[in-house]
Amino acid sequence: MKTNVFELRHIGPRPKDVQDMLEVVKANSLDELIDQTIPSNIKLHKPFDLDEPISEFDFLQHIQELGEKNKIFKSYIGLGYHPSILPSVIKRNILENPGWYTAYTPYQAEIAQGRLGLTQFSNHGHRFDWYGNSQCLFARREHSRS
Repeated sequence: MKTNVFELRHIGPRPKDVQDMLEVVKANSLDELIDQTIPSNIKLHKPFDLDEPISEFDFLQHIQELGEKNKIFKSYIGLGYHPSILPSVIKRNILENPGWYTAYTPYQAEIAQGRLGLTQFSNHGHRFDWYGNSQCLFARREHSRS
């Protein structure tokens, strides 16, 4: 496979695949298939007026040059916004909680697996409640001398 040409890496199918597909739909060429499937009154009967194709590398250079022409201006969007202190409980439980921005809900089996994993650590000096809170059973005790 030629990997130095963008089209061959990103746009399929291969010529052999095209021939196999044409045999299945009983057409001799892609042009014949198009003639059979698209009404002539909606077809474009003249070639597209496109620039000459360029390589992927040249395109990336061109886009970089265009981007460097951008000018950055001061934005006045959101004039009512002022920097403020956001309590971490709000940040964590509202803004960073995926439940607000994804439809994913853990299955009961995943929750149970997490709880099972917590119980494995209970023999290592920690006790966990059902919410994953740990209590060290071997807390260091200060002995007072009298």
